Amino acid sequence: MKLPIYQIDAFAEAPFQGNPAAVCPLDDWLPDELLQSIAAENNLSETAFYVERDGHYDLRWFTPTKEVDLCGHATLAAAHVLFVLSGSGNSRVTFQSRSGPLYVVREDELLTLDFPAQVGVPCETPAEMIEALGSRPSACYRAMDYMAVFESEAEIIAMAPNFRRLMALDLRGVIVTAPGRTADFVSRFFAPNYGVDEDSVTGSAHCTLAPYWAKRLNKSAMSAFQLSKRTGTLRCRVENERVFISGRTVAYLEGTIRIECQQDRGANALPRVAHD
Repeated sequence: MKLPIYQIDAFAEAPFQGNPAAVCPLDDWLPDELLQSIAAENNLSETAFYVERDGHYDLRWFTPTKEVDLCGHATLAAAHVLFVLSGSGNSRVTFQSRSGPLYVVREDELLTLDFPAQVGVPCETPAEMIEALGSRPSACYRAMDYMAVFESEAEIIAMAPNFRRLMALDLRGVIVTAPGRTADFVSRFFAPNYGVDEDSVTGSAHCTLAPYWAKRLNKSAMSAFQLSKRTGTLRCRVENERVFISGRTVAYLEGTIRIECQQDRGANALPRVAHD
């Protein structure tokens, strides 16, 4: 079996920036175990798989260890493949996902995600989080992830989490955020329970970040910067219960996955994932 694979840098202003995601278009769904094996072999924070169904696309995302309910940068990467590499003249694509219908719109060089807001609920800061981060946030919120709010960008840059201790938390991951010096707000994102100690640029986290900062800054359109090693630039807009997250994409790799079977002492056929 041969499958196409693309690697796209999402929320990137240039090559080797943003968050790399693998994208694998499929004719039909493969067994979940095989999808997870492909994602583990790719060893990127996310691998997106999609199948075309009656003019829209069923979309799923896998980290190296688990399937997730929502992923922004890999959705942006999948839209890049559909818009740019397929030669489609369409300017809008609809994905069906675990989080309901998701939309991506192409406007010149920008791709814009249309995602549901994930508004955080104020909560007590877990003791495990304080120990893992090495400092206490000024506020903490709970949604798909924990969001810890700090006072300065310098605190976010200097943070060196204990990822093993973060694994004691019960949600997908931890967002840390503060006002930005050149952007409206900055952030970092940690998800060791999902095989990703620190994600480079996390579109889905901005479903929680953008509503918070829109209310705090009293503005609906904002600039955001994720302070990972690779860095990422996002433009966010909040409207009703939706968050619009825009960014650029850069194509890096195009190839083929070969699924081979090896015989285990002549008995069981074992799949093996290889890339061309």
